[in-house]
Amino acid sequence: MDRALQETWVDCPYCWESICVLLNPEDVGQEYIEDCQVCCRPIEFVVQQTGMGELHASVSSDDY
Repeated sequence: MDRALQETWVDCPYCWESICVLLNPEDVGQEYIEDCQVCCRPIEFVVQQTGMGELHASVSSDDY
């Protein structure tokens, strides 16, 4: 499996700007928080891997 970081674009759930993030294959199945590069609010990330080996990030707001 390719262990290189992969770039992907996600939409901030607060300001709706598209931001580029690096996903680490070691983070598959993990949840973590990273601040939006535009509005600086905390985005919750869940990294998943597709059957083709590509990484995908599901993002959500920290609001409950």
